[in-house]
Amino acid sequence: MSKKKVALACSECGSRNYSIAENVNRAERLEVKKFCKYCGKHTIHRETK
Repeated sequence: MSKKKVALACSECGSRNYSIAENVNRAERLEVKKFCKYCGKHTIHRETK
């Protein structure tokens, strides 16, 4: 059985640059600071459903 994946979207431009495995134990959406190749800088990326 394969794991479901969710995308991480950039908070500034909205592009979905990264994907991670879904964690059902996580109560709130994950927020991490990652590099966005479209903005050209490090921004907050939020988990999308």
